[in-house]
Amino acid sequence: MENARGTVFKYGDNVDTDVIIPARYLNSSDPNELSTHCMEDIDKEFVSKVKKGDIIVAGKNFGCGSSREHAPISIKASGVSCVIAETFARIFYRNSINIGMPIIECPEASKEIEQGDDVEIDFNTGIIKDITKGTTYQGQSFPEFMQKIIDAGGLVNYINEK
Repeated sequence: MENARGTVFKYGDNVDTDVIIPARYLNSSDPNELSTHCMEDIDKEFVSKVKKGDIIVAGKNFGCGSSREHAPISIKASGVSCVIAETFARIFYRNSINIGMPIIECPEASKEIEQGDDVEIDFNTGIIKDITKGTTYQGQSFPEFMQKIIDAGGLVNYINEK
């Protein structure tokens, strides 16, 4: 897997799937359409400011709420290269891997990295570097089979390649 580097968008605990992608937009499953409404109910400026490679950092239980796959799809389609959180809701974690969206649990990074920081992630080692502050954190690296799923762009692509 390639490294990721981008600017941080920081959110708190219990960011649920309803604020990641509001239910009123679930009539579409088009990733590009979904990306235009990503995080809209928690951060009105997200879609106008996010750039390819940027990173979301959040607290505990990111992606809680309904089990919609639309949530990680909208984040990935918006250009976000990774979500770092203290913990993830189980179904969001699974959906993210299934669609090829890298996510990392790292309580220390979740607490200390701030909005606007420049962060780099080495997916092979799980090392997260806050370039702005000069700090390093050890996140959970992905097992090889999960790296292959993410590299393939998701579980369906991975299976089709087999």
